[in-house]
Amino acid sequence: MIVVLGVLVWRPNSWRSGRSQKISIASKSIILFRKSRIASALTATALVILLVSSNEIFSKWLVRSLEWQYLPTTELPQVDAIVVLGGGTRPRIAPRPWYEVNEAGDRIIYGAWLYKQGKAPVMIVTGGRAEWLGEGGNPESEDMAAIAAMLGVPSSAIIQESQSFNTRDNATNTKQILTERKISKILLVTSALHMPRSMEIFRKVGIESIAAPTDFLTVQSENNKGWAVILDLLPSVEALRNTTSAIKEYVGLIVYQLMGWA
Repeated sequence: MIVVLGVLVWRPNSWRSGRSQKISIASKSIILFRKSRIASALTATALVILLVSSNEIFSKWLVRSLEWQYLPTTELPQVDAIVVLGGGTRPRIAPRPWYEVNEAGDRIIYGAWLYKQGKAPVMIVTGGRAEWLGEGGNPESEDMAAIAAMLGVPSSAIIQESQSFNTRDNATNTKQILTERKISKILLVTSALHMPRSMEIFRKVGIESIAAPTDFLTVQSENNKGWAVILDLLPSVEALRNTTSAIKEYVGLIVYQLMGWA
């Protein structure tokens, strides 16, 4: 009799234990399912962002929204000075035989060309270089001064500003030079993508600037691609790089505005 009662008492407990295990397994399955859905959604979102960012059409549209803000509508006037911002050169470090230019090297080339066109009597090249950042080496202003001289700009017409480490430094340090030399109006030379942020910063410090953009990533294409336009829909490393650069400029402009620098 005692054995029978023991069995009767034990069996419901075992049933309850088995039932709780099933509920636990079901709960874990639901949690895992939800986590997998979240992971899948995040993965899909990241993939969509990557595909859009590397799309040639989207990239050109985003870059153009910055580059075409300061397109000259008339011939650039004569001013008191041409200011060329750094960021377009590499230092003279072995095994490099001389100073080198990168993608933004058009800045100093265009600045020298404007000087040769008689747009201003002096050229200010602005840009330092931190020893602890990147390759180190001599200031960017030294690179640009050497390249400008090689392009035919007299050394006596080149003013170096070598203490800047960002665009705001470029503006504030240049402002000091302009004040000392009683210069009021400048042509501001930098990459077209960088021009909107640069103009805002230079205006903020009180410099009367006329934009002279160069180094355009987008142009008014007249080519009829025909069916080859389909290729613009495919992901492109160059498009992704240009999209990244444009987003960086927008973020930089927002940060500078929040800090009161633009």
